Amino acid sequence: MSSTHVGVLGATGAVGQRLIQLLDPHPEFEIATLTASDDSAGKSYREAAKWRIETPIPDAVADLTVQATDPDAVPDDVDLLFSSLPSSVGKRVEPGFCEAGYVVSSNSSNARMDSDVPLTIPEVNHDHLDLLEVQRDERGWDGALVKNPNCSTITMVPTLAALDEFGLSTVHVATMQAVSGAGYAGVSSMEILDNVLPHIGGEEEKMETETRKLLGSFDGAAIDDHDVDVAASCNRVPTLDGHLENAWAETSETITADDAMAAMREAPSLDLHSSPDQLIEVFEDPNRPQPRLDRMVGGGMSVAAGGVRETSDGVQYNCLAHNTLRGAAGASVLNGELLVEDGWI
Repeated sequence: MSSTHVGVLGATGAVGQRLIQLLDPHPEFEIATLTASDDSAGKSYREAAKWRIETPIPDAVADLTVQATDPDAVPDDVDLLFSSLPSSVGKRVEPGFCEAGYVVSSNSSNARMDSDVPLTIPEVNHDHLDLLEVQRDERGWDGALVKNPNCSTITMVPTLAALDEFGLSTVHVATMQAVSGAGYAGVSSMEILDNVLPHIGGEEEKMETETRKLLGSFDGAAIDDHDVDVAASCNRVPTLDGHLENAWAETSETITADDAMAAMREAPSLDLHSSPDQLIEVFEDPNRPQPRLDRMVGGGMSVAAGGVRETSDGVQYNCLAHNTLRGAAGASVLNGELLVEDGWI
């Protein structure tokens, strides 16, 4: 199998480092370029990145020269770019890469809700990738832009997709989100130790809007958002990795706890390199899932669920995913694999 040459935009940040950790041993992708801010451009990656991942910095990447985040600095033989840029930067520079002919699989929050940009969880809404035909026609791009959802949204939506056959109508969710979701310097120790922060700016809105788009249907021209009503409360808690969420799902049809668990267990995975064997791991033990014990289920790419019980209008349950793997870098890589599989590259 020939390798697809790839690059990472924003390679020195927390998600950029996770991307490199996943891409370096990848059998289908070969890292050909790394970009970062002007302060890092021209340095070796070893010098530019304050490496904070638990595995060593890959030898093949350490001596690569970091380039400026500019289409002119990316080699022509690069086929696919993974973006972990801050959204303010992504909004400004990602379209330029697409205009220059590059396909971008982006974790950045900008443009997720644009009508012609696929917001994709491959196991949930594979067909939304066909929106790229509309995007290219409307924008005149030779390249393309695909987004993965917010890390808290991607934890919950696979479970909701499994329950949608019962007529999903209303969802309430309270999240307990790990500090790594804010980046290495995002939350100070004085803020989070012995504490819970009951607000994460913009997070509730992302969960409420992204969920409806992800569960929506593509009619060949546009996404028709799902009519589920979503209300979210997002909290930062002192765990390192793994977003744990309490969800209450109301359905128009009667659903039992056994029905819900069976539907989640049967949720299909895909035959992609980064796909877990089991998309949703369901625990019978009401004390599971827990971040420390279960964030690495499926190599960090599965969603864990448990504590399923019936309510008067549906079911209540807990769900968990590793926020920088399934919720960020791993999601972008999986979207990249889908782009290659479906012939967009």
